Amino acid sequence: MEEVTIIGIDLAKNVFQLHGAAADGRPVFRKKLTRLQFQRFMAAQPPRTVAMEACPSSHYWARELAKLGHSVKVISPQYVTPYVKRQKNDAADAEAIAEAATRPHMRFVEPKSAEQQARAVVFRVRQKVIAQRIELVNALRSHLYEFGYIAPVGLQHLPKLVAVLEDETSDLPRPARIACRGILRQIESLGAEIAALDAQIAELSKESRWARLLQTMPGVGPITAMAIESFAPPMETFRRGRDFAAWLGLVPRQSSSGGKARLGKVSKAGQHDIRRLLVVGAMAATVGACRRGIPNDTWLGKLMLRKPRILVAIALANKMARRIWAMLTKGESYRDPALAAA
Repeated sequence: MEEVTIIGIDLAKNVFQLHGAAADGRPVFRKKLTRLQFQRFMAAQPPRTVAMEACPSSHYWARELAKLGHSVKVISPQYVTPYVKRQKNDAADAEAIAEAATRPHMRFVEPKSAEQQARAVVFRVRQKVIAQRIELVNALRSHLYEFGYIAPVGLQHLPKLVAVLEDETSDLPRPARIACRGILRQIESLGAEIAALDAQIAELSKESRWARLLQTMPGVGPITAMAIESFAPPMETFRRGRDFAAWLGLVPRQSSSGGKARLGKVSKAGQHDIRRLLVVGAMAATVGACRRGIPNDTWLGKLMLRKPRILVAIALANKMARRIWAMLTKGESYRDPALAAA
């Protein structure tokens, strides 16, 4: 029997499909194992290269297999798809994963630690609770609109709706008033939960040296710092700051051919949470700079004269991403470019 050099694994909840391949790519074995059988089989194997697709459980299994001495490679599903043969099934997926992992220029996903995933859970839960509160506020607006009471979109206009519910002299029917007050209590409960999550994020950001370092940059707060620490791979995986900005999708999408460069909108590739937070932070930094006054001879001042504010914010977010790469790779706090050049 030929020696297995790489094992491709198609992960699932209870059934795992394995594809073992030799150094020349020829298949050595194909196995379908239950969860317990998979753990026993991998524990009995000598240290090998193990490849799997990035999915919710891939980081957990990467950590568990690394404890057994295996070299784990996690691949984005979009890079595996081209290697799948005609028929799509678990065995074909496992074979495609093994084949994709042997490509010399394949890009891999860095496995996350349990601490990183825990911070990501806090971030995701906060996003979910905020979405639920927005949904309830919009429901309250729509219900009161049926009785002629209107309020603009936005949480800041919620007091107008609260005043309607508290006004006993209004012509709002009693059953509708009672039901809408129930929605209001849910909104208040979610607001308290969001405040508790914000406090937890602030505490976590104080415990991390890198999060404290990132917050020295204008436009980066505890939430953005924790998102970068939770979702971004180690900065050493990028050769330069421009590569990190491209990974975030803050560069134009290319459609070049025949030596002619054609650039479109930003690609929006990579981690969308970090990209969104950097753009929001850049917009806030731009507004603050406008209030203080931006000299027209600076990079930001020249851009503000020619481009809409949202495009300026995206360009500034790109610059922020490159500076974040430099800060984390060098372990230095943020330095104002104007002061650094002086």
